[in-house]
Amino acid sequence: MNQFKKYLLSALFLTTLWPFISALADNYPSRPIKIIVPFPPGETGDIMSRMIEQKMSERLGQAVIVENRPGASGIIGTDLISKAEPDGYTIGVGQGGNLVTLPHTRKSLPYNALKDFAPITISTFNYLAITASNKAPFSTVPQMIDWAKKNPGMLTVGTNGEGGFPHLTFEHFAQAANIKFSHIPYKGAAPVLNDLMGGQIMVSIGSIASQITQVKSGNIKMIGITNEKRVAINPNFEAIAETLPGWLSNGWFGYIAPVGTPAPIVAKLNDAINFALKSPGIADKLNQMGLSVATESPQFAIDLINKDYAKYGKLVKDINFQPQ
Repeated sequence: MNQFKKYLLSALFLTTLWPFISALADNYPSRPIKIIVPFPPGETGDIMSRMIEQKMSERLGQAVIVENRPGASGIIGTDLISKAEPDGYTIGVGQGGNLVTLPHTRKSLPYNALKDFAPITISTFNYLAITASNKAPFSTVPQMIDWAKKNPGMLTVGTNGEGGFPHLTFEHFAQAANIKFSHIPYKGAAPVLNDLMGGQIMVSIGSIASQITQVKSGNIKMIGITNEKRVAINPNFEAIAETLPGWLSNGWFGYIAPVGTPAPIVAKLNDAINFALKSPGIADKLNQMGLSVATESPQFAIDLINKDYAKYGKLVKDINFQPQ
């Protein structure tokens, strides 16, 4: 069958189905919607989802329920999203780790990041924070680099999982700084912080939202942020680029549905999430967490995921990271 015939049959098929798809979208939603967060309570995607669930509910006229399904650096929850019915009633948090870095740092995944999802929106952009135990013999980026060079491989760094976005970001940093370190993977931000405060590890890299309270309480030390420059909300936090010019590693969070979710339903979800993000007070709270709100289209999300997928694929090869 030639390409024209394939195209014609596909067009006829969609034309036949479109009235049913439109009717489905018109009646959507008729029951509660579940947001799967592939990470433990207290992490950025969880906090953000619980901030917007009420406003989403107001916009859609149905309850929105947040459900944490953590494990394996976000793989378990992300896989559940990919295998859910594509009807708009189960969606989830997607971010750089589970969509654009893990596909390159794991030998296999139970989902295909580029084929198994219908991106809904990019909700926020973020930068990571590098913090240190109060027992660590350094308090700044230059001091940490100097200590690590004098003690090769002795710098212990905790992250929320092997091959995740924070881990890969620190690998990128170590390459730029020409240092070696020992990676200690955990199953979430909370156990990393517990061991950091207890001095079992020297350094942590993760979302600023999960660490800022302990920094301000003096329980851990802020070393630097992965943004390209200091931010107005925390002007004393050093940007790593001040020590390593041109270096940065920013991430993003968004929402995804299973592939096959009808476009009109994706559009409704996009509208509801963006409405919630723009609601009074929510953007300010997210800014306090080190996040900048992005109320973008599904196509923007698709383009960004594809671009970053290629970017981190190249980075993995550049640093000679061996998939686990």
